[in-house]
Amino acid sequence: MRDEFKRQGTSKAEFDVPTMRFNEEPFENAYEICEELGSGQFAVVRKVIRRATGVQYAAKFIRKRRYQSSRRGVIRSDIEREVDILRSVGGSENVIELIDVYETPTDVILILELVSGGELFDHVCAKECLGESEAAGFVRQILLGIKHLHDRNIVHLDIKPENVMLKRKGEFKVKLIDFGLSRRILPGAIVKDMIGTPEFVAPEVVNYEPLSTATDMWALGVVTYIL
Repeated sequence: MRDEFKRQGTSKAEFDVPTMRFNEEPFENAYEICEELGSGQFAVVRKVIRRATGVQYAAKFIRKRRYQSSRRGVIRSDIEREVDILRSVGGSENVIELIDVYETPTDVILILELVSGGELFDHVCAKECLGESEAAGFVRQILLGIKHLHDRNIVHLDIKPENVMLKRKGEFKVKLIDFGLSRRILPGAIVKDMIGTPEFVAPEVVNYEPLSTATDMWALGVVTYIL
């Protein structure tokens, strides 16, 4: 996974005031935890199986920041923002679905639909060169996912091949994943942040200017060039 950058700095209020309640029942009573699917700086994704039904899901274990002075873990407000956004963007064939949210003393666990086809990045690397029609098909689906977000005033802010997953092996249906950096930007709002993956960030990010839906479109242009 390529490194992401984000402006640091949070208030005490952001850190220690929960505004959402999550499922606090013992997670392992409900789900069998299986192999690791991926990891980031403060999160690990594992395949899990719902014990009651046998249905497979992906569980994203997000490590909570326990102390305001710590640099380890994710602050509460950022976790809650990701959950809020995921709950807002369900119902699209091209965006990952959030199923449930659990909380333990150390982690918040997002239960997501399982997409098992691998990253678009790995698919491109394996094939070395995509045909025009295949590349266009992927771009169209990514655009549909982005439109679904933008229609709801959500800007992803980390569009890249690693955050586009093939739904199944050998199937060319894709879904946008990883909303950890995403923002809800209402009309007229001014939001500035140093955020994203350096190779894909738009000029307004580097220049610390207002972010917008156009920020995602720049990143999609870079993805299209790669394809």
